[in-house]
Amino acid sequence: MNTLHNTNLDRVYFAGGCLWGVQEFIKHLPGVVSTEAGRANGTSNTTAGEYDGYAECVQVVFDTDKVELNTLISYFFEIIDPYSINKQGDDVGPKYRTAIYSKQPAHLNIAKDFISTRDDADKIVVEVLPLTNYVASDPEHQDRLTNHPDDYCHIPLELLHKYKKQQNK
Repeated sequence: MNTLHNTNLDRVYFAGGCLWGVQEFIKHLPGVVSTEAGRANGTSNTTAGEYDGYAECVQVVFDTDKVELNTLISYFFEIIDPYSINKQGDDVGPKYRTAIYSKQPAHLNIAKDFISTRDDADKIVVEVLPLTNYVASDPEHQDRLTNHPDDYCHIPLELLHKYKKQQNK
């Protein structure tokens, strides 16, 4: 989905360690229209080849009439360790860094404001940067934990499906 035809739809990119869990968590949030697993801010336009500096991320399309970006960021902070550099759960390395990316400066300002108003702002190491490159992950990584629920995930199961359960009540 390259263009947003509905003016109420917006797009942001969350990197929070292994993208499988991040996608599974975010896709069930109120106001989220779609998610896609991918790679942000690498130098290549393909998933083939050596590591190129990307962060595993999830592209999130959301309905601004149903959820504000600030609220999505607060949900995102539920599943990350915002103090950890290049590590979430058992996943270690720069591709597992935490970040919020967007092509819209207003989104980046909202994210920076969210972090700066927290009591622990001086300890937070979440990148907030413009999105310079995005590559969708290969098909086997899309909705991985929906299709393979027993695969590894660094997010505890009760948190992973916290909002899925609320939706189904």
